[in-house]
Amino acid sequence: MPSSKENESPKISVADFVEKSFAKLGIEVLAGKKGLHKKQIASKRIQKFGLALAGFTHYINEGRIQIVGQSEISYLSQLESAKRIEAINNLDLEKICCILITKKLVPPEELLNIADERNLPILRTAQVSSNAISYISSFLLETLAPQITLHGVLIGMYELGVLLLGESGIGKSECALDLIARGHRLVADDAVLIKKLGENLEGFSPELTRGHLEIRGLGIINVRDLFGVSAVASCKKIELCIEFQKWQDVLEVERLGLDRQEKEIFGVKITKYILPVSAGRNLSTLVETAVRVHLLKVAGFDAAQKLIAKHSAIVGGQ
Repeated sequence: MPSSKENESPKISVADFVEKSFAKLGIEVLAGKKGLHKKQIASKRIQKFGLALAGFTHYINEGRIQIVGQSEISYLSQLESAKRIEAINNLDLEKICCILITKKLVPPEELLNIADERNLPILRTAQVSSNAISYISSFLLETLAPQITLHGVLIGMYELGVLLLGESGIGKSECALDLIARGHRLVADDAVLIKKLGENLEGFSPELTRGHLEIRGLGIINVRDLFGVSAVASCKKIELCIEFQKWQDVLEVERLGLDRQEKEIFGVKITKYILPVSAGRNLSTLVETAVRVHLLKVAGFDAAQKLIAKHSAIVGGQ
């Protein structure tokens, strides 16, 4: 079986969030700078304090970004200083990874002082709450998505992401090179990073190996330099898996194509074909054909079923 490295519950530090979202949100750090690298964002969901400022703190969730907008700032501003401090201290601050203030609003001094004491990052953006929430939700959905790294090759073929699996040295990269020469696109070689985004599986390449293939006898080749920018894709939705197996290791070869095999990753099932590998078999042609067969089946055309129907009609008419 292909080796894998799985991370179902990724996290991101507040410092990384500030850096990666700066271009869109222009975040500035107002207080709690010592907590930027210690505090971890662990949830894709965002929260607003709302009634928590009035003492109802039961639903403050750990690891979520807390958004503070006009209503929260207005509520705190109308309280006396002692009441403000009490309201802030009642928020179960240890659960909170960071607070993001929108619309470039000015927070009360008490909040900043407590945040510095507790190393709780207080961030601020000029964006309105709705825009900030929309961007952050999309950002965290991708960043904190369950992910796994599989040993294999991912190719973009006919708008599909095709995952090639098989033991090391069986010919996956060589097959990929032939497919690229035929006009298909390389997404990842050797290590395929797979993320579950919604109900889909998206495949990426680690940044270090992006756009490169390792071919035994040739070494590392730069696909973009050899075949042009159109030969490389940054990511693809994975919809088909093709596993290469040595002929002698295949227990039963599918001859009619009636039995649908599946590979499951993070609960998402994709169609899988097993291709026996032996001398003289043109793997790239077989992979192209498998993809075309899959596309036809998705469109409702099944050659095996048609053949069986014809055979049944002939036998039934005798």
